[in-house]
Amino acid sequence: MSILERDKMLEMYETMVRIRAFEKRAEELFLDNKIPGFIHLYIGEEAIAAGVMAHLRPDDFITSTHRGHGHMLAKGADSKPMMAELFGKKTGYCKGKGGSMHIMNFELGVLGANGEVAGGLPIAAGAGMAIAMIKKTDQVVVCFFGDGASNRGAFHEALNWAKVYNLPIVFVVENNCYASTACTHETTSVEDIAVRGQGYNIEGITIDGNDVLEVYETAGKAIKKAREGGGPTIIEAKTYRLKGHFVGDPQKYRGEVEVKEKWPGEPIGRFENFLREKGVLDDVSKEEIWKKYEAEIEKAIAFSQESPYPAPEEALTDLFVDDTGYDY
Repeated sequence: MSILERDKMLEMYETMVRIRAFEKRAEELFLDNKIPGFIHLYIGEEAIAAGVMAHLRPDDFITSTHRGHGHMLAKGADSKPMMAELFGKKTGYCKGKGGSMHIMNFELGVLGANGEVAGGLPIAAGAGMAIAMIKKTDQVVVCFFGDGASNRGAFHEALNWAKVYNLPIVFVVENNCYASTACTHETTSVEDIAVRGQGYNIEGITIDGNDVLEVYETAGKAIKKAREGGGPTIIEAKTYRLKGHFVGDPQKYRGEVEVKEKWPGEPIGRFENFLREKGVLDDVSKEEIWKKYEAEIEKAIAFSQESPYPAPEEALTDLFVDDTGYDY
């Protein structure tokens, strides 16, 4: 095993642990009435963000979903303004006005989490169009969305547009088996969503979304292809939503036994076992990594609690772009 391989695996492992530590505390804080609005957790899906984002450059773009904390953190977000945004504080990435479901930061290349199912797909198509037709660089766009979004019209419009103009977009379907409270197999006409790419002459690949190494390998090829002018790819990463649709979801649509049976296959513990076998991780290093990110998140919480709320008179600011704009 080369040093590069070892370092990359540890990097992805730490990304997953960081996401999990953030999400666990976000859940606890919401249940303790410290965070307003709704929280949709990424617990159980961390391998997808970690494996894909390991290939992206700071100037690459992503579009996210209402379950977007993991994407944001994996793209390099600072946990302090990230957590502050969930608290609705002025020091948040969106000055407390976006909250959990609409967090974004253009400097990170995050074009927005989106409370609208499939809302990120046309945004990704637009970003890809700008790269190909205006900027003419080798940047790429990764568009994350769920299985439910593949049943919305925006999905089909975006895929068609991306292929017609051969745009540098990697579409990543995070198939977590549920669209809100509906089982995917009861609402979707195909077993593998990736096959829908055939209708648009787009390569579709279905993978195990809980295997971070498979995600990493597959995403690397698709991103390289897009960067070199090969056009779009759709990757379906099959995973499982271990928590409810939102924190507090009574989950009457599925049984406790089903969820319990899925926990052993969750991506972090699974990858830990692999790293132990390869001699990359042991009990001491594992504990150090978890403590490192748990401490980071506690500092982010303290920062958020100490931060002010936006003033009432600021409610109508930041609604429109100013004349300076951004240079991308």
